[in-house]
Amino acid sequence: MNPRVFREYDIRGVADRDLDDRMVHALGMAIGQEVAGKVVVVGRDCRLTSPRLFATLTDGIRVHAEVTDIGVVPTPLVYFAAHQLEPAAAVMITGSHNPPEDNGFKIMFGRETIYGARIAELRDKVQALLAIEAPHPQFAMHSRDIIGTYVDFAASQLRLGPRKIAVVVDAGNGAGGPTAMALYKRLGFEVTPLYCDLDGRFPHHHPDPTQPENVADLIATVKREGAEIGIALDGDADRVGAVDSTGKILWGDQLMILLGKAVLEEVPGAKFVGEVKCSQAMYDELEKAGGHCEMWKVGHSLIKARMKETGAQLAGEMSGHMFFAHRWLGFDDGIYAGARLLELLSNGTATLAERAAELPVMINTPELRIDCPDDEKTAVVAGVTAALREDPQVRAVIDIDGVRANFDGGWGLVRASNTQPALVMRCEANTEARLAEIRALLEGLIATSRRRP
Repeated sequence: MNPRVFREYDIRGVADRDLDDRMVHALGMAIGQEVAGKVVVVGRDCRLTSPRLFATLTDGIRVHAEVTDIGVVPTPLVYFAAHQLEPAAAVMITGSHNPPEDNGFKIMFGRETIYGARIAELRDKVQALLAIEAPHPQFAMHSRDIIGTYVDFAASQLRLGPRKIAVVVDAGNGAGGPTAMALYKRLGFEVTPLYCDLDGRFPHHHPDPTQPENVADLIATVKREGAEIGIALDGDADRVGAVDSTGKILWGDQLMILLGKAVLEEVPGAKFVGEVKCSQAMYDELEKAGGHCEMWKVGHSLIKARMKETGAQLAGEMSGHMFFAHRWLGFDDGIYAGARLLELLSNGTATLAERAAELPVMINTPELRIDCPDDEKTAVVAGVTAALREDPQVRAVIDIDGVRANFDGGWGLVRASNTQPALVMRCEANTEARLAEIRALLEGLIATSRRRP
């Protein structure tokens, strides 16, 4: 067994190399043991390896517990099923936005997505179970359609206005296409599908809307169709991206400004949670509008837990994970977030392009990844943090997840990736020159910290 597939938020690896049948069966047994005699909901994405993983995992679960199979669905529908059907556990088989050969598992016990120490505990149980002969399934498996229930419930939570705009949906051939199309059509919008048929090879583009090259076809289709908005989903539809009629991409923190201000119209003084990669403009704009914002750690499981602790109405990440507790259930759902964008636009006369043009303009880098071995990442970040604390030009150091330093005219972030042997860096400033200075400073500190014994 490759222990590195047990990551901070989920279990993920190259399916035919890292997720062999014996290991996956043991994983199913470990999950089943924890909820013995009860029910586990299992969904899967459309990757070519998902049927094998589903069969093997559910055989393992059924040694100790029943399985409810909800079919090929996006990740938010597994989260929804955990609320609607109230199983003892739920598992989504997905490689998310990773390449086609990857796959993995997102796991819930009750309504809580496990992470960190709980995933490490599961890893140890799987390791122990690999030492015994695999028993045969004893419990039943039943099928349940959840898509129709999801569409009905989502539609009931939305408050649409009279303006029904044209929208293009690019699901990247991932699991979210059919559900998104069903919901947006149900809401009365004119919907043009783009790559909404299921194809686990992802033949047209990688299903990750955070990369500009992956939304190029969406931008072209929005312009060709004369649509007002293009909505992009990642491979398992727990993240959302958007483009306007001019081809401008709206990133996660920009969507948070638009969606957060709409929430504040209904819930004055609402609380919001962002993460350390989000633009300072997001925090400033929501505070200016009367909201209360908290900066938190990166990661969907960590954000969900923090929302519950603080009572936040909405949370968001740069990557497009959007978590609505306001008129929703508190989990990251790209399909529902897209519907909230459509709701916002339907209730006013301003187009998405007009709203986007009013957003603050900040100059920033994309998320920059710097290769760094897993066993060195923590020490390098610690070295950078120590140096920034001693730097007189640093106005504030935020160390909740890596280190984010505020300077006059900008900020810079260095953190250890939870999913790759890499450091993540992002910088923002009010001028290109200041951005270059902050970036150069951080790159120099990283290089110095890596040279230390």
